[in-house]
Amino acid sequence: MIALPDDMRVRLVTALILIVAISQLQTLPVAATVLAAAVAVAAMSGIGGKAWLRMLHVETFMLLLFLTLPFTVPGHTVLSVGPFDASAEGFARAAVIACKVSASVLTIVVFLGSVEAMRMGAALHSLRVPEPIVRLFVLTVRYLLVIGGEARQLQEAMRARAFRPGSNRHTWRSYGNLVGMLLVRALDRAQRVEEAMLCRGFSGRFPWQEPPQLARSDKGFMALAVTAAVLVTVADRL
Repeated sequence: MIALPDDMRVRLVTALILIVAISQLQTLPVAATVLAAAVAVAAMSGIGGKAWLRMLHVETFMLLLFLTLPFTVPGHTVLSVGPFDASAEGFARAAVIACKVSASVLTIVVFLGSVEAMRMGAALHSLRVPEPIVRLFVLTVRYLLVIGGEARQLQEAMRARAFRPGSNRHTWRSYGNLVGMLLVRALDRAQRVEEAMLCRGFSGRFPWQEPPQLARSDKGFMALAVTAAVLVTVADRL
């Protein structure tokens, strides 16, 4: 098991450094090596099965990339489908993009995947992110789950009334009513939450605690991340 830093500031900065470095990769061997390293780190960090399930959704999107991008990049033709030609350069570019996206998503999952919204907000605030952005992030993450629960309840109520989706006007009207009801409930909940916050003395800022000083081990972890990012970038340019 890999022990990650407890300080969320270190995790955020480290993830940002690594993702910036990954996004600049241009060669397939280096991108594939970085992806393999990300998979190994994710496996050793003990991420749950839900995280790997999310990765399957990402890889499904990457499959669409392989089906479309090779036909838009000029180069040596390796496959012809009617009037369309797929190039080897297109497949190589799709592979590089797929490796970069997958490695970036794994980096986010490892460093930030199991973090609570308030803890993430406190780290963002300590990194001098503007207060309105932090507040919007925290409340959005918190109440997306609540609105999602209400959406599931409404869908269960529709199924209890023998609703069966299909490609017809009744189905689209029903889904339109569902979305409208969700918007109405979300607005009503937002007003009640605002009133509750004002009753508790909310003045536009959350009462964040002062962040502690970074430990020497945290600084060393970030230095290691910077070193890895630099080495990867240099290897990609050679």
